[in-house]
Amino acid sequence: MFYKSSDDHFQKILEGISIKTLVVGEKMLFSEFHMEKGSQLPMHSHPHEQTGRLLKGRIILTIADEKVAVYPGDCWIVPGNTMHGAEIVEDAVAIEVFSPVREDYLQYFQTEKNTAPSGIAYTLKAE
Repeated sequence: MFYKSSDDHFQKILEGISIKTLVVGEKMLFSEFHMEKGSQLPMHSHPHEQTGRLLKGRIILTIADEKVAVYPGDCWIVPGNTMHGAEIVEDAVAIEVFSPVREDYLQYFQTEKNTAPSGIAYTLKAE
């Protein structure tokens, strides 16, 4: 499966934070987040393991009791069931992978849907 890049179909999930789920596999989900300066991702946890990379901007990321300034190119991992959150210092873009699949993020597909052999919905955008 392939995903062709597009700035369409981001959905606001919190004030100043938008998401688009890019691709979904049997055991992983890959999303892109656009975050506006001054917005906050409140401390929260979920059972999914989460890895990420900041592509643009600057954020202050808290994972458990560790707070770190994150710059473009920096990466992180959040173990499942670990409290984490972020302060958005500059307009920012991040990509993140979740495992297992976050069922609640499947709703952020906004182009034509197809069904993978596993039965999980995924997006294939034609050129």
